[in-house]
Amino acid sequence: MSVWALDPVQVVPPALYAAAYAKRVHTLAAKGRPVPARKQACMYAGLTVVVAALALPLDTARRFDGHMAQHLLLGDLAPLLVVLGLDGRILRPVLALPWVRSLRVLAHPLVALPLWALNLWAWHTPALYVAALNHDLVHALEHVMFFTCGALMWAAVVEPLPGPRWFGTAWKAAYILAVRVVGAALATAFLFAGRPVYSAYGLDDQRTAGGIMLMEGAVVTLIAFVWLFLRWTQEAELRQSLLDGGADPVVAERAGRYGAVAASASASASARSVSTRSAS
Repeated sequence: MSVWALDPVQVVPPALYAAAYAKRVHTLAAKGRPVPARKQACMYAGLTVVVAALALPLDTARRFDGHMAQHLLLGDLAPLLVVLGLDGRILRPVLALPWVRSLRVLAHPLVALPLWALNLWAWHTPALYVAALNHDLVHALEHVMFFTCGALMWAAVVEPLPGPRWFGTAWKAAYILAVRVVGAALATAFLFAGRPVYSAYGLDDQRTAGGIMLMEGAVVTLIAFVWLFLRWTQEAELRQSLLDGGADPVVAERAGRYGAVAASASASASARSVSTRSAS
């Protein structure tokens, strides 16, 4: 009989996050700026995945394949869903905090990718991995770091906040491919190692864990590439339609990437800028 590993205290952070998110969604709806249902669904699904990962039965979490599944849920799938549930409107109160604004650089693709890769490989070194197995606080820190670095990594692709202008669809595809190469290298090391990397696990268990990591990465990469292709098609159609209608090329490019709301904001900003220059 399996014993569930979830400590009630572990539910508190996702529950508080869900409550804060729900309050912000309600506030925006009252102001006539409702958050799309699909974004809300992604957010609550992501938080559910976090709780489900933490609630894995103890006998599963103590095996390397079960532990690997838990880390993939916490460090890859849950962060992706949570990031898909965010945008600038939702994040505005948080971004008003000066120290948060200064941390936005962590979501820059040239920062987020190496940070994610370093975090992934560091926690799988024998010293840190065994320390996490033996000490609850270190284990909790490991989970927080997996989720945080995963969220920053996906934020560079999903762009809940505008990213660098040069980081278009082609660069995003290359970025995702680089992420999967880093993950696949670690998975391959587990698959083809001639002996257990960690004394707590057997070789067969280790190879199963490596296979799970490879499969999960392949499925998520395929889905991400399909999403990028569909997004690129929509961007191109919207951009061309705006250009055909006489829109400013910069506004059309921004609208294609971030939507009509962004185009309207850009157009307003441009109008204000022109007005200011004319007045001066």
